[in-house]
Amino acid sequence: MFVPVPVDRLREALADPARVARAVPGLQQDAGAEPVAGRLKVRVGSHSITYRGSVRVLGKDDGSYAVEGDAVETRGTGAVKLALTLRLRDTDGGSGATVIFDGTASADGRVTELPQDAVASAVARLLSRFAENLGAAAEEPEAAQEPEAAPEQEAPQAAPGQEAPEAAPEPGSVFETEVPPPSLSHASENPAEPVEPPAEAAHARRTMIGRSAEEVDHAPPRGRYAPVPAPHTAGADSALRWAAPAAALVLASAIVVGRALRRRR
Repeated sequence: MFVPVPVDRLREALADPARVARAVPGLQQDAGAEPVAGRLKVRVGSHSITYRGSVRVLGKDDGSYAVEGDAVETRGTGAVKLALTLRLRDTDGGSGATVIFDGTASADGRVTELPQDAVASAVARLLSRFAENLGAAAEEPEAAQEPEAAPEQEAPQAAPGQEAPEAAPEPGSVFETEVPPPSLSHASENPAEPVEPPAEAAHARRTMIGRSAEEVDHAPPRGRYAPVPAPHTAGADSALRWAAPAAALVLASAIVVGRALRRRR
């Protein structure tokens, strides 16, 4: 199969198990297992067989690669083993490469019941897509490196006999913003203007000056917290208050009139 990627880039991809796993078409990787391991559904004609297994790619001294794999059916007792040799050859002046597969495979189970030409076509399609995906994985950019941490700036040293200068705050630091204390939140913007306490506090202060602590503690509440007196009823109290003087006046008048009549007699 021809792949429009240089051979060196394909070798880098084959040396990375994660890229090889992404190149296998339809592979569902198992969590925590080998990089190239999991489930693979193979479609042969109108049938599909799901296998669970793994594949290993090993480099050889002659520049070729040994591809070894084994898998078993997820629903059945069939198994597949393969031993392939993968070679890379420069093509098109070094701007592309030809991927050559050679080797043998053995299988039993459901795949042996299917037509031989359909099985060969499915294997050729699987290898062709693997080569295309490998070329795409080889063109992936490398992971961006994390920026190195900036070296810590040392505090400026003071000359002998002088105080050490304060270190400048870092840009964007939370210590650059000055927050006034809560006690000054109600103060006037003009520092020369005196701050007057609230009217209720001033009244309470004036009423407590000159009184002992015992009087203050036992004094009845004043202001808005003082108890409201009961409404005054002027009905019966007013009548009794005026009845006594009137009776005394009538009695005195009767005495005076009685004495005057006796004198005339």
